[in-house]
Amino acid sequence: MKIMVSQSLPIVSKCRVSPSQKSTLTELKLSVSDLPMLSCHYIQKGGLFAKPPFPISDLLSLLKRSLSHSLTHFPPLAGRLTTDAAGYVYIHCNDEGVDFIHANASHIHVIDLLGSADGDVPEAVKSCFAFDHAVSHTGHFRPLLAVQVTELADGVFIACSFNHAVADGTSFWNFFNTFAELSRSGVKRISRSPDFSRDSVLISSAVLRLPEGGPKVTFSGDAPIRERIFRFSRESILKLKARVNNGNMMITNGAVNVAELMGKHANDTLMCKQKPITPLSWLRNAVTGNHTNPTAAAAKAEISSFQSLSALLWRGITRSRRLPAGETTTFRMAVNCRHRLEPELEPLYFGNAIQSVPTSALAGDVVAGENLRWCAEQLNRTVAAHGDAAARKYVEDWEREPRCFPLGNPGGTMVMMGSSPRFPMYDNDFGWGRPVAVRSGRNNKFDGKISAFPGREGGGSVDLEVILAPETMAGLESDPEFMQYVTVY
Repeated sequence: MKIMVSQSLPIVSKCRVSPSQKSTLTELKLSVSDLPMLSCHYIQKGGLFAKPPFPISDLLSLLKRSLSHSLTHFPPLAGRLTTDAAGYVYIHCNDEGVDFIHANASHIHVIDLLGSADGDVPEAVKSCFAFDHAVSHTGHFRPLLAVQVTELADGVFIACSFNHAVADGTSFWNFFNTFAELSRSGVKRISRSPDFSRDSVLISSAVLRLPEGGPKVTFSGDAPIRERIFRFSRESILKLKARVNNGNMMITNGAVNVAELMGKHANDTLMCKQKPITPLSWLRNAVTGNHTNPTAAAAKAEISSFQSLSALLWRGITRSRRLPAGETTTFRMAVNCRHRLEPELEPLYFGNAIQSVPTSALAGDVVAGENLRWCAEQLNRTVAAHGDAAARKYVEDWEREPRCFPLGNPGGTMVMMGSSPRFPMYDNDFGWGRPVAVRSGRNNKFDGKISAFPGREGGGSVDLEVILAPETMAGLESDPEFMQYVTVY
């Protein structure tokens, strides 16, 4: 039975939650990676959980208490944006607090939010998030974080809406993990403390001049789109990677290491000057652009699973769009620069430390014959070349022309990959079990926007949240090369 809901759910209660202790931070200057995000919507991500074994009133008390303790460790989230007379933008850590919302969706079941008959993400999911279409610049007068707890008939959805000018996906999930950890443990200590330093090349004297009233989003929110989750099992991804690498894969004692499967930790080690992989390696390599082989000069570099999957998607979408052979198509990947800069940023650096790296090619070359390996190599080479020098040039280019990030796909030829299957999205047990699913809201979505999530079963499985124009989505769903690797559960 398909559940129809309005775009908003009844709000049972709403309150402001402040840190349990007064902040010792005063202000943090926005960096050259933060400032471009002022025109982007808030990040919206959340977890769908089974019903906890205690009353909703107890759950709300637990979450408010643990949220307050979490904000003590993440004081910028309880602050507000402020712009000084010179035009510099800061996070004022004034302990003003965040929104905490309890919404009622007792007519909706967990299964209703997992997927509709046509495979699309149900519209009801979008109602579980606050701050729809809120632009990050509005953090000057609204909270930088909102937590919405939606009560379902047989479960609960816990969602965060997170100002994108304040932090990226790595910082988002570190906060979400901390929030869950403190809820589950009942103690005030945390295992992954964020780093708030502001002494890197990302902190600039350049000023971003904004129009009166603040920036606007750079894409239309009214264009028709479809949103679907495509799932890829570990076995399916192994098969794809073997095809791209002509059967030459790194196998030890008959097993494929999950780190190698998804992101090439060995290659990351090379890029990081032979430094050992640490328990925090998922943070050093958390954003999709790091899934690469840095030895780009090698004639037959091993292509990672994620690059193989990205190439498969690029080809499928380009075919479905029926682009002319001479048209240029671009695949953008978000690159985590924490470990690429010299000296490196801390793995738990709080803020945005991502740069958008494009790979462009003629549509005819992307879709030609057996060019899957070729497409993957283009992605590999582009991202592998994005080391310290390229990251610093990115900063210098922005300083010469400060601007907001042009999110969107105005020419209809681009694919933009965000998030990462390495983010610990399912390491969020608030005290009664891991999420049944992880989903996002309606913010920052347009034709060609892709987000990569880890599969719930782990082991290197991946879920791709794909946003496409309806006709393009229909073409992708009927594309034999792409669909042969999609796993039906």
